[in-house]
Amino acid sequence: MRWLMIVPALVLVTTFASAQKEPAGDEDLEARLDELEERLAKVEVKAAKDRLNFSGDFRFEAHSISASIPDHFDGMRLQKGIVDTLFYYGATGQLPASPQQVQQFIAANYGSYQYFTGSLTYAKLQQAMGAFPPAMQQALMASLLPHVFVRGYDADNSALYTNRLRLSINAAVAENVKFSGRLSMYKVFGDSTGVQVFNGQSNSFNIDGNTVGVPNGDQLRVERAYFDWTNIGGTGLYLSAGRRPSSGGPPMHLRQGEMRSGSPMGSLIDFQFDGVTLGYHLSEHSTARLCWGLGYESGFGNGQVLRQPADRLKDAQFAGINWDIWDDGTTLAQVTVARAFNLTDGFNGLIVLPNNPVTGEAIGAPLVMRFSPSANLGDMDIAGALLMRTDGPLDWFVNFNYIKSHPDNVTTPFGGLFADPFTVPESHSGTMYYLGVRYNLPNGATQIGAEFNHGSEYWFNFTPAQDDIIAPKTATRGDVIEVYLLHQIRKNFLFRLGYINYDYNYSGSGWHLGAPKKLSGGQPPVLGFPTYDGASMISASFTARF
Repeated sequence: MRWLMIVPALVLVTTFASAQKEPAGDEDLEARLDELEERLAKVEVKAAKDRLNFSGDFRFEAHSISASIPDHFDGMRLQKGIVDTLFYYGATGQLPASPQQVQQFIAANYGSYQYFTGSLTYAKLQQAMGAFPPAMQQALMASLLPHVFVRGYDADNSALYTNRLRLSINAAVAENVKFSGRLSMYKVFGDSTGVQVFNGQSNSFNIDGNTVGVPNGDQLRVERAYFDWTNIGGTGLYLSAGRRPSSGGPPMHLRQGEMRSGSPMGSLIDFQFDGVTLGYHLSEHSTARLCWGLGYESGFGNGQVLRQPADRLKDAQFAGINWDIWDDGTTLAQVTVARAFNLTDGFNGLIVLPNNPVTGEAIGAPLVMRFSPSANLGDMDIAGALLMRTDGPLDWFVNFNYIKSHPDNVTTPFGGLFADPFTVPESHSGTMYYLGVRYNLPNGATQIGAEFNHGSEYWFNFTPAQDDIIAPKTATRGDVIEVYLLHQIRKNFLFRLGYINYDYNYSGSGWHLGAPKKLSGGQPPVLGFPTYDGASMISASFTARF
């Protein structure tokens, strides 16, 4: 680096010597100073560029989606029916003979009705429902359900196109210190609004954890930005802090034909979060990590000072151990054990809600709203084990995951931890297993793969950033089959053709709110928002890496 100092010095000496030989006027001296400044700027720019390494990829992808919604009872219309009936009951002291009688009464007393719904809160609604004996609640529900039935229908999208751009930046900051970052843009053709209309799927809610994992807009967003300080004290200890490399972890990278790009197990955690990792290289092939992250910061930007201390929310945090027991490039054995503390009823985000979750009424205009959580719901344990290997032309893996909820006795308009509104949450466990194999053809350019995963009734994981445009496949409460072909057309130019099929057994995939409802067999379920019972997609993409 000394030449960076010598070159400017030589330029200064030469310029000064010339000035001594030929006295210059003010204008000539100013011109020379400008020239010198321009030369120094070029040297500084080159030095800065030499410290940075840039790489990235661009992907164009086309999808054809077929999906179906089962017969169900519309939960939002049911909520509105309950609210309307409570208004009628509060004014008359008796239950109505029919929903039509309620609507006639509302029309005749519309001013009072507006005042009632305008001042209604979930706490008041919960109190009112609690005043009804269980038998009366059942009678009320039975009288309303026939009027909110929805016959099943198709939800197809024959052609959907997306662009995704990712720019990676790496820099050696100092001895044993480096910086890593990634900027990403992901958008659907013809849409850069950045906010989706909520349709019940977890990827239609724009939060900090999924801003670049699902189509969002044409803005470059900071997906990752962190430093690694290694070899602390001459040992295997290292510290890493910032916006974490917590997406694209194993084994999710195999199906995309990519190298492992995330630390945690991708079938458990695919969530962009800010946090800290303290790790230790136990050996050349084994690394243990203590990880901490923050999912919801209650004290900034959420109006907490407007609340009394007893009413303020706690931060939602994650802490755990992620251990690569063995990783030698051929075999990866990994375990993860973690706990999510003080989970909230969602995370900060932007959303267009079609219905008021308290009254069930349709919102008249598609307004972009900032969602802030309203309650802490409890804790959740998560754990997983992964074995991934390369044996000759085969890459394969087996993965098993487990969760257990520890709910508080709290529900919100969206429900509690695996519990519906107006009910008492209970602890539940969920499991998921995930299998995959990929065959590398002798031509060295083509790979064929197949994967299967199954999630139980109460299965849940933290994967809202998983790049599956229908919904995160590993969050499915049911079965998912996927087959794909990868072909390297040219070096750094990849073609992918894939088919994926979702067979949902229970509602609520990807959500920790609300009780799962069986989607087939028996009485149609009550669904707050439409839920797929089955979906399939054919995708084709070209990826240019640079």
